[in-house]
Amino acid sequence: MIGLDTNVLARYYLSEQDADAATLKQQQAAQRLLEGDEPLQVAKTVLLELEWVMRGAYGSSREEFASVLDHLLSSPRITVEDRLSIEAALAAHRSGLDFADALHHATYRTCAWVASFDDRKFARRAQKLGLVPTIKVPR
Repeated sequence: MIGLDTNVLARYYLSEQDADAATLKQQQAAQRLLEGDEPLQVAKTVLLELEWVMRGAYGSSREEFASVLDHLLSSPRITVEDRLSIEAALAAHRSGLDFADALHHATYRTCAWVASFDDRKFARRAQKLGLVPTIKVPR
């Protein structure tokens, strides 16, 4: 099994206009890996970083990132770490939660509640979505 870093996934899923020769070579190598025969693994931290890169550096939309996750999750050759958390985070992300917050929440799925000082973006949105466990602001 081959573990994939964020930059390999970025080169595969994100095209760059006016890419230099080195970038094109990396894109081709990423394509060979992701379309080859070897089993692959993706860590959930890599997915967290990929969302940040796609949104921050490439201006990708929520749906573009979701499409990448859909592709990775549907590939029989790719094992995604903590798949249940990733699937739950993807659903919450599609419903409006930031992916990082959604992944944190999904990872804490067995907790009684989640403590966060992020009342507006995390706690209120999670409450609006009816997510369990609840997010509480410590007082």
